[in-house]
Amino acid sequence: MFHGKKVVVVMPAYNAALTLERTVAEIPMDLVDEVVVTDDASHDETVAVARRLGLRTLVHEENRGYGGNQKTCYAEALRLGADLVVMLHPDYQYSPKLLPAMIGLVGDGPYDVVLASRILGGSARRGGMPSYKYLANRFLTAVQNFLCRAKLSEYHTGYRAFDADVLRSLALLENSEDFVFDNQMLAQALYAGYEFGEVSCPTAYFEEASSINFRRSVRYGLGVLVVSLQFFLQRHGLARFAIFDEDGQRLEITPTADEDGQELEVTPTADDDERAEGDPRR
Repeated sequence: MFHGKKVVVVMPAYNAALTLERTVAEIPMDLVDEVVVTDDASHDETVAVARRLGLRTLVHEENRGYGGNQKTCYAEALRLGADLVVMLHPDYQYSPKLLPAMIGLVGDGPYDVVLASRILGGSARRGGMPSYKYLANRFLTAVQNFLCRAKLSEYHTGYRAFDADVLRSLALLENSEDFVFDNQMLAQALYAGYEFGEVSCPTAYFEEASSINFRRSVRYGLGVLVVSLQFFLQRHGLARFAIFDEDGQRLEITPTADEDGQELEVTPTADDDERAEGDPRR
């Protein structure tokens, strides 16, 4: 609990058995009320580790993709009555020690959304980010800032904190089940006029940390450009898109755990090509 506000940390997990416990160990549980792990049909012992740690664990019977995983995470956080929600990857690529700062900047204001930026402070390259990913990050961010009239240092971090009202208001069900969900979500929040803040975040690239291959990275990058162009066209009244529609589909808050907090199986639907993809994390 933070100043009377319920804090829920959500972890979209896929094959995170080797890093989940290490990540959870650094979460400040004096501030965090619940940790939700959504396992996206992992092939390792992620679910067993999460259960052993006593975490609220949701299980996708079939791989839904990174975006689909987040939809389940956020819906469960809202169902639990969260006031603040933080997405933290369970692969230990991002430091849980930033949680107090991110929670404070949303909980006490002045921000509705806070991003942990790998670019601020120059930690990305020191942490081992591949050169092609760093250059792509800088190029895409420049294009996005121009088209979206924003000044963020990066849009591609997987470590984010939200006021729960942001999650309730955005048409998240209109978004992709794939990686570009991350970018669509931020574009929606910018379009809605929410206030953004950033904190500098050290990051680490190592064998157990998640990463997508070059082909998937290209697909993601093209998706980012499309989303940014959609934002520009809608903002200038030249076209309309469902992700920015005031009447777009929002998260459906349905029970996913019993009264004792025991996890229930989650069987979402998704497009076959997206469900069949591999690791749903960057």
